Amino acid sequence: MTQLADRPAGPDETLTTALQKDALGAESLTMVKALNRALHDAMAADDRVLVFGEDVSVEGGVFRVTEGLAAAFGESRCFDTPLAESAIIGIAVGLALRGFVPVPEIQFDGFSYPAFDQVVSHLAKYRTRTRGEISMPVTVRIPSFGGIGAAEHHSDSTESYWAHTAGLKVVVPSSPADAYWLLRHAITCPDPVMYLEPKRRYQGRGLVDVTRPEPPIGQAMVRRAGTDVTVVTYGSLVSTAVGAAEEAQRQRGWSLEVIDL
Repeated sequence: MTQLADRPAGPDETLTTALQKDALGAESLTMVKALNRALHDAMAADDRVLVFGEDVSVEGGVFRVTEGLAAAFGESRCFDTPLAESAIIGIAVGLALRGFVPVPEIQFDGFSYPAFDQVVSHLAKYRTRTRGEISMPVTVRIPSFGGIGAAEHHSDSTESYWAHTAGLKVVVPSSPADAYWLLRHAITCPDPVMYLEPKRRYQGRGLVDVTRPEPPIGQAMVRRAGTDVTVVTYGSLVSTAVGAAEEAQRQRGWSLEVIDL
């Protein structure tokens, strides 16, 4: 399978430096490494956490997000599945019912459609169907959106589908620090989370302090203060918006606020 993990950063990925913060003891990590670290730390903290999907075990995933997890925790906790997205989510639902904390991966956003019935009819509804007696602590990781020069099945934007499905939380990180902490929060959440990773930012670097938790899921962040215009965005466009705001300040003297949902 073609490996995409070493793709050079795009020209606007350097703008991720605008999101970096000074933090004692913080590490400079790419988003891929931050996600990998989050999975490793979650698996180390709770032996119920299981990672699985297409090529995620020994191969380490197309983007190397799961690299080293099988070696560290064994192939019973990080394992490969058939190329069947509906089965991947069905496995996750079954494991959650048995008390595990599944973290399945759908290899690309465009591959998620065969899993719609499992997500919408079962994963999203178990909690309300059982009046809160049964939780679905499932985090579905999906490399998402554009940025790798691929067309069908590899550059879709599925967030609106999930956002309009009651019972699901939708998360799109915008920086490596976001990627680490939002994934840690998602894995400990009792509700199912659709965790959409912006591939365009996979190789962008940022400071990550694993000792200082970032805000939880659902809390917006002001990434740049401003008084003239407010720009509201999320995911890979946050750093683009911050860069554009800096340029508008420099060229026109405009003060733009940027809010990261």
